[in-house]
Amino acid sequence: MEPGETLRRRRAGLEMAPEEFRALGRELVDRIADFLASLPQRPVTAGRSPEAIQAALGSRDGLPEQGAEPADLLRQAADLLFDHSLFNGHPRFWGYITSSAAPIGILAELLAAAVNPNVGAWTLSPMASEIEAQSVRWIAELIGYPRDCGGLLLSGGNMANFVCFLAARRAKADWDVRTAGISGGRPLRIYTSRETHTWIQKAADLAGLGTDAIRWIATDARLRMETGALRRQIQEDRAAGARPFLLVGTAGSVSTGAIDPLPELAEIAREHELWFHVDGAYGGFAAVCEDAPADLHGLDRADSIAVDPHKWLYAPLEAGCALVRDVAELHAAFSYHPPYYHFDREAAINYFDHGPQNSRGFRALKVWLALRQVGRAGYARMIADDIRLARELHRRVAAEPGLEAHTQDLSITTFRYVPPGLTSGHPDVESYLNELNTKLLTRLQQGGEAFLSNAVIEGRFLLRACIVNFRTTLADIEALPGIVVRIGGEADAALRPPGLAS
Repeated sequence: MEPGETLRRRRAGLEMAPEEFRALGRELVDRIADFLASLPQRPVTAGRSPEAIQAALGSRDGLPEQGAEPADLLRQAADLLFDHSLFNGHPRFWGYITSSAAPIGILAELLAAAVNPNVGAWTLSPMASEIEAQSVRWIAELIGYPRDCGGLLLSGGNMANFVCFLAARRAKADWDVRTAGISGGRPLRIYTSRETHTWIQKAADLAGLGTDAIRWIATDARLRMETGALRRQIQEDRAAGARPFLLVGTAGSVSTGAIDPLPELAEIAREHELWFHVDGAYGGFAAVCEDAPADLHGLDRADSIAVDPHKWLYAPLEAGCALVRDVAELHAAFSYHPPYYHFDREAAINYFDHGPQNSRGFRALKVWLALRQVGRAGYARMIADDIRLARELHRRVAAEPGLEAHTQDLSITTFRYVPPGLTSGHPDVESYLNELNTKLLTRLQQGGEAFLSNAVIEGRFLLRACIVNFRTTLADIEALPGIVVRIGGEADAALRPPGLAS
């Protein structure tokens, strides 16, 4: 057969007939539905070792020379994932700030992948670009930020914060920093609290400022930024000839959910002509609640905000969102137009002008559909329920013999196990309690009954429960103290050195 005739009749190995696609899709959706229904009865994780996971996968196998049947491959992939994963959709997953994925978001990912738009340019993704623009407006409206702001969806909090960081750098530098780089003017300085997420170090590093440009401001007893210390540091830097340019407030710290005094920070930023950015990746969405913490009322005064729909909007990973008050600042920070671009629609939004990516997936669909499914009222109820459950956990921990309650902010509660016969406070006891609670957490995470993480506050290793989970119920919360006390007792029996007592 001639080469031209072969190509005329071409059927690529990855193609699938409609009937086959329907059959495989139905089978897979059925398995996923059964999996989601089974989550409460499953362990949060199987707790298997890396070696066991690698063996189940056959990780040392070479690339197959020939292909295999899609039906067999999908069944095998589902078995591997359902039997060997940690399930952040489980009602007792309270470890890191990763939410249960909304079912409509799961279906949205399938639909988005089917169309596969490149949401970098409007011409390549006309409807997807408009859905993203509307999603950004709705997210802003949800937290009380101006609807006419600029913004875009990114992979998560790191990148959302980073986009805002770069917009601030260009806007506040005294020179053309995009052309001359950071060596073109005075040293730039950043102000943030000691509780800020590590994205700030990555941003300072990758943007060329270096982490020494960060001024770590002390926090008060509630782990909120000390505004007096902030004012003094800004004055010292100005006197030394530096250029203060960025003030970062936190709306929901990773460790405890602490919220900086955002209204006061906004005023300080205005006084000193700083760009005011709020890292609200976790806590920003709590602003939708009727009884939202008062400090969240400062969100509307920020020059930029980062929020993560894959946290408290329960979207599947990945979904972060950068909001910038003046959309022109995004364009000024990121736009380049090489000769091979030919996108000339004046009314269209081209997201390659607003962020670091040119090729961009359709992240917005899962967010947009969920916002439409439950609306503002639905999200206000779910987020408020998470907060109420965390407060109830704190109350129950405080009442449980053997547990010592610590912080409670937003939907994060911290506490630790203190076994009978020991009283906290003595240096030897404190050292042992840190070791004991570390061992307890490892056993808890591997055991699969519930999944927590940790915080370290004033040198104390604490267990940390963060509830961003619409599947969690009061019954789950009621079960946790007993689980922790039991596992803590087992760890204490194996670990406590002879003679240690209060």
